Amino acid sequence: MRTLFITGGAGFIGSALVRYLINDTNNRVVNVDKLTYAGNLESLASVSGSDRYHFEQADICNGEKMVELMQKYQPDAIMHLAAESHVDRSIDGPAVFIETNVIGTYQLLEAARGYYKSLEGKKRDGFRFHHISTDEVYGDLEPSDPAFTETNSYEPSSPYSASKASSDHLVRAWHRTYGLPVLVTNCSNNYGPYHFPEKLIPRMILNALSGEALPVYGDGLQVRDWLYVEDHARALYRVVCDGEVGETYNIGGHNEHTNLDVVNRLCELLNELAPKPLGISDFSELITFVTDRPGHDRRYAIDAAKMTKELNWNPQETFDTGLRKTVQWYLNNGEWCQRVQDGSYQGERLGVDA
Repeated sequence: MRTLFITGGAGFIGSALVRYLINDTNNRVVNVDKLTYAGNLESLASVSGSDRYHFEQADICNGEKMVELMQKYQPDAIMHLAAESHVDRSIDGPAVFIETNVIGTYQLLEAARGYYKSLEGKKRDGFRFHHISTDEVYGDLEPSDPAFTETNSYEPSSPYSASKASSDHLVRAWHRTYGLPVLVTNCSNNYGPYHFPEKLIPRMILNALSGEALPVYGDGLQVRDWLYVEDHARALYRVVCDGEVGETYNIGGHNEHTNLDVVNRLCELLNELAPKPLGISDFSELITFVTDRPGHDRRYAIDAAKMTKELNWNPQETFDTGLRKTVQWYLNNGEWCQRVQDGSYQGERLGVDA
């Protein structure tokens, strides 16, 4: 049994990773999450009773607290997912993205560096700091361009992607300068169960079920590579177990689709699986085109060949199977969705020393 220290474990990808680790491995999991608006402990209800699961409400920007928690739990690896991640929010208020994604990563790296220096023998040899990032650091692609590989240069377009690019650079610098044994992964757009409703797929599902407009930015022809979140969780575990120190691995779903195509596919599934609101004969009638957001990247695409070749990983879900599972999950979990939408999932949250 290893102890894995997961930052941001109450978020969308983090909670999928925690559920996978508890359900499908024998590892001990320490979930460290500040519980901002996107952190939802209800997403972990199915595993929270495990004696291998521990939760600590803490802010990664608090370096002293990170040192304290590492000493308390003695992790074998740190998997760093805690981040502000919504592009629209980063455009409206970039400061918190710099604070969490850049300063928070720095504080975590420094705590990990001190902890790593204290380790000896096999514990030291096996320790890893795994930084989970995004394909958005690479900028965007033209329709005919090859997909992003691990050697693409960085050209971030938004405050969010710039803050993640900054944190990627910090992680690599701590490896080269201080010898911290790091791994970096950059993933494509995730989707699946427990996704916060501000993101495209859950927002479209929930808007459609309520008979509300389905707002599509610009012409809707922006292309994204879609990765089912449970496939991503399996990939992250494969990297932290078998990845080569100092290496970067791109994780993608091999599913490039325009935003408009995604919305139309959702409408088709909802037409099949869900009752229609009064006056609607086809959910696609709700599609509305709205003004494009500033600096909107036209295309992302991940070349995950390195993951396949070196770590023998491939996604288990196609876009069709993953999207159907996602729609069905939202139809079956209306109470979770309602509690996120009305804010009651936040409950009486403990204060956090920032």
